[in-house]
Amino acid sequence: MLSVGLIEKDVNGDALWVWCFPSVDSDLRRVLLSKSCLTQDGRDLHAFVFGQFRRTWYYVTTAEVQEPTALTKVTHFSIVVTAKDFNPEKYAALSRVLCRMYSIHGSPVEMMEAYVTVLTQGVCHSDENGSFLIQDYDVRKAYLAGSVKDVVSRFGMETVVLYTALMLKKRIVVHHPRIEALLEFTRALPTLTWHRKDWSVLHPFVHLAHAELEDLKKCPGYVAGFIDPEVSNRSDVFDVYVNLPDGVITVSQSAKESMSMGKLHKDVGLLIVQSAEDDERSETQVIKDISVKTREILDSLVALAEPCGDSKLTLQALQQHRLPPATESFLFHLAAAEQLLRV
Repeated sequence: MLSVGLIEKDVNGDALWVWCFPSVDSDLRRVLLSKSCLTQDGRDLHAFVFGQFRRTWYYVTTAEVQEPTALTKVTHFSIVVTAKDFNPEKYAALSRVLCRMYSIHGSPVEMMEAYVTVLTQGVCHSDENGSFLIQDYDVRKAYLAGSVKDVVSRFGMETVVLYTALMLKKRIVVHHPRIEALLEFTRALPTLTWHRKDWSVLHPFVHLAHAELEDLKKCPGYVAGFIDPEVSNRSDVFDVYVNLPDGVITVSQSAKESMSMGKLHKDVGLLIVQSAEDDERSETQVIKDISVKTREILDSLVALAEPCGDSKLTLQALQQHRLPPATESFLFHLAAAEQLLRV
């Protein structure tokens, strides 16, 4: 963990940062304030949202003040936890404990004490608020919490487009007007490239704000979620656009060559669909099936690179194998993504 903060919405409808420990810089504070639904009049209350900005994960839990309470001039408040690790379930559980503390006492002192105890001992106990133990929240469980089966149920064979984009470290933008659906869908996508176990590519809740878009553009590839439909007009931020409500995936003109589909992609797509649609197979088994296929592809890529001397593949060496154009293009760009390409 890096910090814990508090945003309040008072009886006048004003939402303000009121406390933070130890500190958060002004740029991050502005972004975090925008993620709290308390700044949006008349919008639905989002109990829990998460995302990242400048390599810092944030977890925002929002509660309505219920009677009886010490918070006489506050209608709602948000607990904001920042951290270096991706683990929504862990920080949602901790935030629930902190929320109950603040509702009862109306002071951030108890929250700060609990935060420090978790930071130093990995646990906090409270008879009235329940207990929290860090050891209960394995990061592997956080990685596996998304549902690949749901992704395949939505997109079928087109799931291979998402797989290909992730393998090639392309920029994937997902739109859905409901933040909960966006968080659930986007967090599942990195499991398609399980061999990397890299959730730093995930930016599940991004606004069309300059600071956030500039931060996103610094990433070589990502999965970014937007609730604003205007993102469909921002072709400068995506190679693949996913309209989640309509179930439509669009590949941008600039990415079509590297994303062209061939027999290899069809084989991978069939494997993904058959595994995901098998009721006997668990989410973990589906991920393993995809991972085994991915390992076969990567092993064949390494084998192609090995004769080149420094185990780096060249386009000339790849062309000697006279592979189908779509397969050749995919392997060439995959070699670049996996840093196996000699330039």
